[in-house]
Amino acid sequence: MSNGHRSNKQGRQPAKEDISTITGKINFKEPFPDLFDGVARQAARIVGQDQRRNKNTQIRRFYDELVMWDMRVNHILREGEDPAQRLKEYLPFIRMMNAKAAYADGRNLVDRNFKNLLGKCLQEVKDPQTLSHCRTFFEAFMGFYKWETEVRTQKQGKKR
Repeated sequence: MSNGHRSNKQGRQPAKEDISTITGKINFKEPFPDLFDGVARQAARIVGQDQRRNKNTQIRRFYDELVMWDMRVNHILREGEDPAQRLKEYLPFIRMMNAKAAYADGRNLVDRNFKNLLGKCLQEVKDPQTLSHCRTFFEAFMGFYKWETEVRTQKQGKKR
């Protein structure tokens, strides 16, 4: 009888969870109370399953780029400049992060779970506010991701 996991009796790891189980909960237009906590935490746990590929520094590069775009759209404005117009100009370059994630996946630097999570988040960016919510979600994700990877590293160290 199978419960969806491979048996550990044979020395195999449980089947990895897929990010698609939570991406449907991501909505930056109308964020709900658990988005930046529970959903970000679940995303970090799922992406954290593959630490061979999803290194903190690689994930951090994508977060840093997202912060840079949010700063350019929402915070570094000349007097009278419209954030919506700035987003319209920058959105093609923001969405290009999908191509960068696909490249990183192809080079085995990130896995599909991370690539798909980023893709869903970028898909939700439609105006300056949703870009800001996207950044906030990734900030929460990064905090939980760092915690997840530290906990897993400590557990692996105790097994040795």
